[in-house]
Amino acid sequence: MFFESSLAASICAGVSITLMFLVLADFITFAYARYKDRYLKETAVELDDVLLQMPASKVLDVSVAISMLACFLTIALFAFYSNNFTWSKGLLVGIIIAIAAFPMPRLYLKHLKKQRLIKFNEQLEDALGSMSSALKAGFSINQAIETIAAEDKRPISIEFRLLMQEIRLGVPLERALENLNTRMGSDDFELVATAIITARQTGGELTAIFDRLAGLIRERARISGKLRAMTAQGKLQATIIGVMPLFLLIMMSYAAPTAMDAFFSSIVGIMSIIAAAIMVTIGYLVIRKITTIDI
Repeated sequence: MFFESSLAASICAGVSITLMFLVLADFITFAYARYKDRYLKETAVELDDVLLQMPASKVLDVSVAISMLACFLTIALFAFYSNNFTWSKGLLVGIIIAIAAFPMPRLYLKHLKKQRLIKFNEQLEDALGSMSSALKAGFSINQAIETIAAEDKRPISIEFRLLMQEIRLGVPLERALENLNTRMGSDDFELVATAIITARQTGGELTAIFDRLAGLIRERARISGKLRAMTAQGKLQATIIGVMPLFLLIMMSYAAPTAMDAFFSSIVGIMSIIAAAIMVTIGYLVIRKITTIDI
């Protein structure tokens, strides 16, 4: 009787655990599919912004490959240099490094987009001067835009060529300017697009408007450079604060492995490391948010 009840309890427990794992696997599959769709959509937009002809799925593959490689190298180095290596300790550190390495391709795309926008804004001031001179010489606004598109100044010449291609295909100038503004996300060009559209509707003098906008953009660039110099120390502090705990974890694991075993061999210690990583990440993001000032 006791044997039968124990067998029934074991079967029920096994079925419950199996069902739990099936539900968990289904949830993970669903969550991964949702995240993959979102990741591919956002990455496709970022690739279009920097004019890279690459499928968004390739970026996801590269992210996974970099993450797995970082995890493998971390575990290998940890096992080679640590005198008290355990698989639980190596896997925990490897997973943390893999999670940190996964968004690297996306971050690089964001960096390319930011650098492209900065260069576009720097070239916009000279472009406004050239367009003002072309208008004073009797050119139309379309011809003035074409003079910038004919120059070899990337990325502004490329964007103005796309603008002229849309106009030649029958897209109204106002709509083409809005498309360029949406594509670049430049506050400076938004002023230029608004000025051109308003001047065409009211008959304003674009040459004077371009000269004033060039001065405004020059002043904004000067203030932005000053702000970047003033907040550089805070951004460096955020980077140091974010990297320091990981550096201390690696050094303490190498210098005093017995003292760190309590963190890697117990649930409380592992949860403490995860909580510390989350808090450090939040602190880094908060500092970056404080030191990022929009004009």
